[in-house]
Amino acid sequence: MGEPDQPSTARMIDFWLGGQHHFPVDVAAATAFEQAYGPCAPVFRELRAFLGRAVRAMAAQGVDGFLVFGAGVPTMGNVHEVATDATVLYTDVDPVTIRLGQSILAGSDRAGYGFGDATDIGTVDPAQLHRFVPGWGRRPVGVVFLGLAAFLDDATLTRTLDELYAAAAPGSLLAVDFDTEELAGHPQALAMMGPQFRMRPPAAFAPLLGRWAPTADGIVPVAEWRPEGAPARVPDAFHGVLATRAED
Repeated sequence: MGEPDQPSTARMIDFWLGGQHHFPVDVAAATAFEQAYGPCAPVFRELRAFLGRAVRAMAAQGVDGFLVFGAGVPTMGNVHEVATDATVLYTDVDPVTIRLGQSILAGSDRAGYGFGDATDIGTVDPAQLHRFVPGWGRRPVGVVFLGLAAFLDDATLTRTLDELYAAAAPGSLLAVDFDTEELAGHPQALAMMGPQFRMRPPAAFAPLLGRWAPTADGIVPVAEWRPEGAPARVPDAFHGVLATRAED
């Protein structure tokens, strides 16, 4: 794989998590963002820790198949490394990230990586879906939807989550995060996120879930979602929730 000439958010996050799957262009972009915002590694470590706790919670309820949208780099505590008995289909829309993910998972029989646009579930390869998320639509699965809500307007996000609700079997679980208005105080960093980036006040999050019902934990800062010990003190950049698909 040749070295890309454009940075990737997925590889920037890998850099912040201490991973090995990034390039100088990603480090440069991550450094520039930190100069405008401040240290990012603690924030993204907490977001990844939330993912781990949510995945373990899903596995504890018997979920053994996961569909991941906007998956990024499948290392550093990503889903298949947490739910070690589960099968996982990672999806993304970035071809460089997909090829990287496929090369990392080439030797795995539990996890695959392919193209998938979260806003159109029909773009997910049916053969991969059948192999890595067996029983999709017929038995409960885990859907991971992190890092995406901030790049979808309210109407698109609501439609997307409703289509996932309709496609998933009753008893399925959804892990999703939302970006707060944290970056409003850092205009240079906010400008780097591009015109599609959407910050939302916490009161706006719940209506966007539609028919998905939050667990009793609610929608809370990711560090405060079922913390293992005292919650880490990090900027309140992301809120997270685990939500359930009701029985029909």
